[in-house]
Amino acid sequence: MKVGAIGGTGVYDPTWLDHPQEVEIKTPYGSVTVMEGALAGHEDAVYFLNRHGAGHALPPHRVNYRANLWALRELGVKRVIATAAVGSMNLAMAPGSLVLVDQFLDFTKGRPSTFYEGGAAGVRHTDMTEPYCRESRQRIFESAQALGLSVVLGGVYVATEGPRFESAQEIRAYRLLGGDVVGMTGVPEVVLARELGLCYAAVALVTNFAAGLTGQPLTHEEVLEVMRAQTQQVQTLLKMALARVAEPYACSCPA
Repeated sequence: MKVGAIGGTGVYDPTWLDHPQEVEIKTPYGSVTVMEGALAGHEDAVYFLNRHGAGHALPPHRVNYRANLWALRELGVKRVIATAAVGSMNLAMAPGSLVLVDQFLDFTKGRPSTFYEGGAAGVRHTDMTEPYCRESRQRIFESAQALGLSVVLGGVYVATEGPRFESAQEIRAYRLLGGDVVGMTGVPEVVLARELGLCYAAVALVTNFAAGLTGQPLTHEEVLEVMRAQTQQVQTLLKMALARVAEPYACSCPA
């Protein structure tokens, strides 16, 4: 089973893969650079995609989500683990925690969010009752536990447009709606993965408490600083979790 990872803010380095090399994939939505490598004990190639591009050149609203997911599918990837830096709106999910989100609220605005826009592509209304692969999340959870990492199984991801941070009042509203963590990249990525029948799971990396919860201003540098401290454990988790996610199991995602 071919597997892949999508690295978010701070997760740029593919050196956790053995023998990484660049592969350029042309898609109907543009070209994508993917790193192809190997993991010990896993026969198939493993792929890593840097969501924000080299040097974090792409802000969240300009990421070519459709090209990214299409490229992974073109390479034969069936299961995907994505990472995303998030702010926490739940005091029980402190900075440094990993949250395996199971639901989302979408507050993005201007992003292409489907492969089915009518015409030759047709129209499809995709079921999102369970957006994230339950079986994949369980295997990531078990991997994190084995590594002694602070991990929460389940949480609601609030997707905002960015690139600005949210206002304190927006955070209050999102909390009332049941949101646990907030980020800028989780949607439409999860939706597009489901449209392609991929098993998709997201590891939300809590870097800070969201606006208004601590009284301190938020900065991107703060997020990067926390991510730098977590880089080693994230890479270790990806290596173990991808190997487990590659094992045979049945789920409803491909349907």
